[in-house]
Amino acid sequence: MLRVVKILLVSAVLAGVALFAGYRYWESRLAAPIAVDEPTLYEVPRGAGYNRVVVDLASRGVIEDDWAFRLLTRLEPESVPRLRAGEYMLEPGMSGREMIALLGSDRVVTYPLTIPEGWTFRQMRELLDQAPKLDNRTAGLSDEEVMALLDREDVFPEGWFFPDTYRYHKGMSDLEILRQALVRMEGILEEVWDERDEDLPIDSPYEALILASLIERETGAPEERREIAGVFKRRMERGMRLQTDPTVIYGMGERYEGRITRADLQEATSYNTYVIDGMPPTPIAMPGRASLEAAVNPLPGETLYFVSRGDGTHHFSRTLREHNNAVNRYIRNR
Repeated sequence: MLRVVKILLVSAVLAGVALFAGYRYWESRLAAPIAVDEPTLYEVPRGAGYNRVVVDLASRGVIEDDWAFRLLTRLEPESVPRLRAGEYMLEPGMSGREMIALLGSDRVVTYPLTIPEGWTFRQMRELLDQAPKLDNRTAGLSDEEVMALLDREDVFPEGWFFPDTYRYHKGMSDLEILRQALVRMEGILEEVWDERDEDLPIDSPYEALILASLIERETGAPEERREIAGVFKRRMERGMRLQTDPTVIYGMGERYEGRITRADLQEATSYNTYVIDGMPPTPIAMPGRASLEAAVNPLPGETLYFVSRGDGTHHFSRTLREHNNAVNRYIRNR
């Protein structure tokens, strides 16, 4: 009897040792680095389950002991995350456990998409159409249909999307980026309008958006924005026309080929500020925050005219005579 007990005890000890050794070996396989020599993009397909992904990783040579990963669902089911569809970057030296945790996280690979200040809504839509791996749900839709999908029916889209760099992941839709840009512009415009000067010749945030778009299209020099806003303010206060070339270009639409003629300046469009009084009916581009702030906080002064020097900056004048001399110097001579 004693001999039987000893045998049972020895067997139990050996079984325990074997079980412990097996457990440690299993742990070591999960802790081993995955077989990638450089950052490697891996996509979890939509609807793919854990075991399917493990088999796929093994077939690609990323992991060797797929049994160890399948066993994880039995021994430590709480350690198996619900995998999320998307692209992930597998890094050299990453353990199998770290990889599984990554595939169940929100750390998907993202891509930048930059909307430059001064672009039009048409240009933004073209960029979205060309963005790789972005789900384009607005292709073929009119601007009106796009705005309806954004819950902004009867809103003209120009100017309402904040220019910035946005990030997206594979499968994300262009509508999501449009909605982000729209909400940001609405929020920033409200903030800027709340901090406006009291003696502005404009009466609403939308008019500030229109004016900011003119400023944005007139100059890329940060130090000039408030001075150009000041010129526009004084012109409106005196009943002078704004006479800004970007409005002529916008009114020409696709007919514009890089040059404005005298006939273009005289053409009666609803945007041509050489012909109409006051501002155009809508923005002509997407202004950045600096132009929005300049529109509601123009620089005091006496200048009423400005002309491009040809280097991205402008010459500002107080009188028409001084302005004509500047035009001769910077435009006609050039």
